[in-house]
Amino acid sequence: MDSGAKPIDVGTAYGRPKGRHIRELTEVGPGTPMGELLRRYWHPIALGREAGGVPKRIRVLGEDLILFRDGQGRPGLVVERCTHRGASLYFGRVEEAGIRCCYHGWLYAVDGQCLDKAVEPGGGQRGPGDRQPWYPVRELYGLIFAYMGPPEKKPALPRYENLEGLRPDERHEPDDTSFEVGGPAVLDFNWLQHYENFQDAGHVLWLHFLHSGNQFGDTHRLAGAKIDSHAFMNGRSWHATETGMKYVAVDKLANGREMRFIVQNVLPTVGIVPEPGNVEEGLADQIHWLLPIDDTHCRVFAVRRVDARNPTPVFQFKVNGKVWHERTDEERRAHPGDYEAQRGQGSITLHSHEHLSMTDRGVGMLRRLLKQQLKALRAGKDPINVRFDEGAPIKVEAGRYTV
Repeated sequence: MDSGAKPIDVGTAYGRPKGRHIRELTEVGPGTPMGELLRRYWHPIALGREAGGVPKRIRVLGEDLILFRDGQGRPGLVVERCTHRGASLYFGRVEEAGIRCCYHGWLYAVDGQCLDKAVEPGGGQRGPGDRQPWYPVRELYGLIFAYMGPPEKKPALPRYENLEGLRPDERHEPDDTSFEVGGPAVLDFNWLQHYENFQDAGHVLWLHFLHSGNQFGDTHRLAGAKIDSHAFMNGRSWHATETGMKYVAVDKLANGREMRFIVQNVLPTVGIVPEPGNVEEGLADQIHWLLPIDDTHCRVFAVRRVDARNPTPVFQFKVNGKVWHERTDEERRAHPGDYEAQRGQGSITLHSHEHLSMTDRGVGMLRRLLKQQLKALRAGKDPINVRFDEGAPIKVEAGRYTV
């Protein structure tokens, strides 16, 4: 061997294979594995107050739809293209009985039935083929939910025990602006990148405290604590539940006692996290639903119990006294939060280039659980949390408890 030979660089990016994402878990359009799984559930598609007398364009699971509320107060969700000649119902007119197309005046009820053909003699003949494609919707907790799957498999709309049984002074307050430490209302990346974040315990310490500074406020359980980052994960464990999974964080408090902090995922898109800035014990008072808009966009809806003691529906974090949309690009670069970290993974992260470690046990477990539901669906079985009778509300374990 020539002792004078120059060493060859190791591990450069040259020749790196093209990255790939896990298509069966990330792509949500009609006919895709995850798209068909997600279509077996109800999904929140809008805040209740967003549906009014003016048509609203929305995109859900890769489909372009129109949301409206007719003159009788009933919400409707229909395909955007009019079944007559394909004109957009976004330009339509909402009337007492439904929505009327701007092009030739065909009128559709909230269930898609054609009620009138304005320029046809006598209103025209109306047959089954004239029906506007539509989806059933329900209102609950201040949100509008839609079911977009096989009609014969439509499940009951689930309720959650921590949002039930309101006192006279309480109410449900929904919003779509409480994306943890900030971000736009519509997130411009794949839904799974955010959904996995609920079970990513390691980022809480590093991203939200050691890298960007305390982003959760002085009342957070980790605020002011002296923590060995290399030992932080020793107090974290992940567990399967009847509805999905949870992780349990056990932390020492200044008074010598221990705090058990539980984060819960109810498959396929619900995450329940105790409000980080709240010191009260008990069940989490807020639930997050994640809506996959398409393969590269998603939206987070949150519902919180609100009363005179907790009057604000939105828990927004501040950096240098500013909420997310008030910060400059440089402030977001210097103090990134969940949005910056997850958007930085790309529109759809390249899973083939990942190197999961012990810190990612929750992420790996969640992916396995989702793949199990895909397998069940392929076998002709109903996936987890699909119920056809109302039954009891879904049990909530997420919360904080001192032991």
